[in-house]
Amino acid sequence: MGHPVTRWCGGTLAPMRFSVTEYVRWEDIDAAGIINYQAYLRFFGLAEVELFRSCGLSYKNLFDEFGVWLPRVHVECDFFHPVTLDELLVVKAWFGAIGRSSIHIHFEVARQNEPDVVVATGKYILVTVRHGDFKPAPVPELLRVKLLPYLEPQRNSR
Repeated sequence: MGHPVTRWCGGTLAPMRFSVTEYVRWEDIDAAGIINYQAYLRFFGLAEVELFRSCGLSYKNLFDEFGVWLPRVHVECDFFHPVTLDELLVVKAWFGAIGRSSIHIHFEVARQNEPDVVVATGKYILVTVRHGDFKPAPVPELLRVKLLPYLEPQRNSR
């Protein structure tokens, strides 16, 4: 379904971005015939789950082994180009920051046949909380280590 994308920058290996591909489906479009803004959350959700899985983590691992949940406390999306039914999109995902109790995930969406044209970007901020009390808790150190290959600190925001 997805795969890691490794980039070379100045002769050195840069952090990886994970990507998934998904078609724009009938339920994703609105009356104007373009993708509905809410559909991007579905695309981001697919990329998020597979990004964690590529780090050797499923949400079941996070719950059972680390004892944390990761509710979203911030969601954003910017739209640059309209997308229509049956277009195949590539959603890239990576970690932009890992704070004391927060994890930032960034997303970049392009058409598969136009990979250099970004149609949308997005960001989630997740907060680690313990089961039951929903109070912020530190990101477990082993979790932090597992996320590092996909950590790409942001220099400037869009």
